[in-house]
Amino acid sequence: MPYTFLNELNPSQREAVEYCDGPALVVAGAGSGKTRVLTYKIAYLLRQGIPPWCILALTFTNKAAREMKERIEALVGPDARRLWMGTFHSIFSRMLRAEAEAAGFPPNYTIYDASDSRNLLKTIIKEMHLDDKEYRPADVQNRISMLKNRLVTPQDYGQDAAAYEDDMRSNMPLFRDIYSAYAARLRHSAAMDFDDLLMNTYLLFDRYPDICDRYRARFRYILVDEYQDTNYAQHKIVLQLAGDGRIPVCAVGDDAQSIYSFRGARIDNMLTFDCLFPQARIFKLEQNYRSTQTIVSAAGSLIAKNQGQIPKRVFSEKEKGDPIELFQAYSDTEEAAFVARRLQELRRTGGASYSDFAVLYRTNAQSRVFEEAFRQRGIPYRIYGGLAFYQRKEVKDLVSYFRLVVNPSDEEALKRVINYPARGIGATTLGRIAAAAAQQQTSLWGAILNLEAEPAGLGRSALLKVQAFARLVGSFVELNAQADAYTVAERIVRETGIQAEIFNDSSPEGLSRQENIQELMNSLRAYCDTAQEETGYAARMEDFLSEAALQTDQDTADDDGSTPRVTLMTIHAAKGLEFRNVFVAGLEEELFPSAMACYSPRAVEEERRLFYVALTRAMEHCCLSYARSRYRYGKMEFCNPSRFLSDIDPQYLEVHAPGGGGNAAYSVRSFRPRGEVLQEKRNAPEAPAAGRSWKRVAPSRPVPEGAARSGPNSWVEPGMRVEHERFGAGEVVSVEGEGENAKAAIRFDTCGQKQLLLRFARIKRL
Repeated sequence: MPYTFLNELNPSQREAVEYCDGPALVVAGAGSGKTRVLTYKIAYLLRQGIPPWCILALTFTNKAAREMKERIEALVGPDARRLWMGTFHSIFSRMLRAEAEAAGFPPNYTIYDASDSRNLLKTIIKEMHLDDKEYRPADVQNRISMLKNRLVTPQDYGQDAAAYEDDMRSNMPLFRDIYSAYAARLRHSAAMDFDDLLMNTYLLFDRYPDICDRYRARFRYILVDEYQDTNYAQHKIVLQLAGDGRIPVCAVGDDAQSIYSFRGARIDNMLTFDCLFPQARIFKLEQNYRSTQTIVSAAGSLIAKNQGQIPKRVFSEKEKGDPIELFQAYSDTEEAAFVARRLQELRRTGGASYSDFAVLYRTNAQSRVFEEAFRQRGIPYRIYGGLAFYQRKEVKDLVSYFRLVVNPSDEEALKRVINYPARGIGATTLGRIAAAAAQQQTSLWGAILNLEAEPAGLGRSALLKVQAFARLVGSFVELNAQADAYTVAERIVRETGIQAEIFNDSSPEGLSRQENIQELMNSLRAYCDTAQEETGYAARMEDFLSEAALQTDQDTADDDGSTPRVTLMTIHAAKGLEFRNVFVAGLEEELFPSAMACYSPRAVEEERRLFYVALTRAMEHCCLSYARSRYRYGKMEFCNPSRFLSDIDPQYLEVHAPGGGGNAAYSVRSFRPRGEVLQEKRNAPEAPAAGRSWKRVAPSRPVPEGAARSGPNSWVEPGMRVEHERFGAGEVVSVEGEGENAKAAIRFDTCGQKQLLLRFARIKRL
């Protein structure tokens, strides 16, 4: 039987496809054709006469399964439609429905999504009269999910003394009772959550070996995509179906791209595959078809620093390509300005479309400065896999408080926050206030202020809650009349309960919300500092809101998908994608790697794998950047470059020094980890060390006659090169005024000309 389609494979790919005599592990480097090998292997099995219903292929996304089926059908015909191919959850759900009686569920059981599960947990916590600030539904849901993915039943957990001690330390001693009640309510509702689809499949096969044997007899080959992303439960079910190697398993994946441990993924499933299947053959796909030689070699030098990995030598036969650029910015603002400018340069010189560019970052909150920089320069963009910064719920909630403080008659803002965080003011109460407002021909706020005279039909409890809310908002209104925007915002976050609501949630979603709230506060701090430098006056909340409104009310008439746009996304969201040009931003200690990972060698290795994923998204050009300073927790902090930059062989890097406008290239000799100084042939101006304040440096030569002034920064004169802690390097264009009114017009290399009051300007002489 001819297999001419196999001629499209390289020797390594073909060898992996044709081996079907036992278990196999295909270690597929980035861009090496992993999906092609899976697709062609299934087509090869079908051509060998194995019926499609005897092949089980497990994927992580419906999209991957659908695309593979379409490719297989193009190779071998409509038989591909009869494959047992789909996501773990869809395939196991199919099995559970077929074996519903043994599993203890009706065949028409319901599958609860994450929202359904969380709502049920909220109900249980309320019925048990527990404090939902201590037993946060999101935290409880996350813990239950992790337990199910480790195949820990409520019964097992209830008998674990160490687990109970851990619950006590977490101030959740009744967590085991919630877990038991949750499982019971699901069963009574004839429902399973997503994690149950895995755990119940494992339990079904474990308790009824005859059922497991029946499926083993059905399947003659098992294929698993993205094996590095499997969790404990998925791995154990594969082992059950394989029957100690009786059914050949072909696992395909890249241990260097295992980045989802926070979801329960276990890289050890892949690293120990040959121990579990001693007869397994290991195939390595090492030719990268995506990226230039330079990018592939740089990524290889990086990932080689990990201890826990399957060694491989990924190579590319494409052109050598340009060096990877590394830009050191004075601040996150300058970093974003550099990315925008360099992007436009590459687009102009390389004939690229905006859709050929991606900006990758570690956390969603980092998108804000890039959104602002792109808007200023008219660069179209889209946020992939998420909302624009000011459209995120937690940001909109807090901004609604800001709007309400500036204008208490803002009805939409009031309705959004009157019961956020929850304070017992429900829809019925709000409806009665609205009816009273209509009757009195006033705003909702006017009706609330008039509740003492006109209670609007509210009961005593509801009346007290609304009045307490009114007093709270009133105190913010008073503060806003005399304080700057940041001070007002800080008090709102603290006194409304948003701080407790957001910052006590340790789930991945909760951490993302924390980062977004903190980034909004950072933007306020920066706005206030800049306003003081430029005008000498405190920034008002109404001014900040006006600027934010201009940022959020973009004209989206052309956003129909036809306009090429730059993609902004987290690195986690970028996995599996590729772009001609990639910018990786925020390469700083405690940002990338994240602060939570810095003291765990295993966690640092995962962060390094995440950086490897970022690098290998680039096809032609890759640019890395980090900021020497950025606002954190409302104050300017100085940052150390990421230790990962020292992991890349310097021969693949071209460093652009601060103040050079991105045009001065420096060759790197070495880059020491943990924020030590980048050693260059020519030294760039040093930033202040962490924790040290910026000093105003006196000139080294006398101030010329006629230029003398008194007060701070009196040494500034036209033609000087100066450095600002946020805007970077620039040249003084002109100086005017005397004493406290003295101003300097400074043309900065990255963000244009600004006029600063010298008594507030955070500058030093270069």
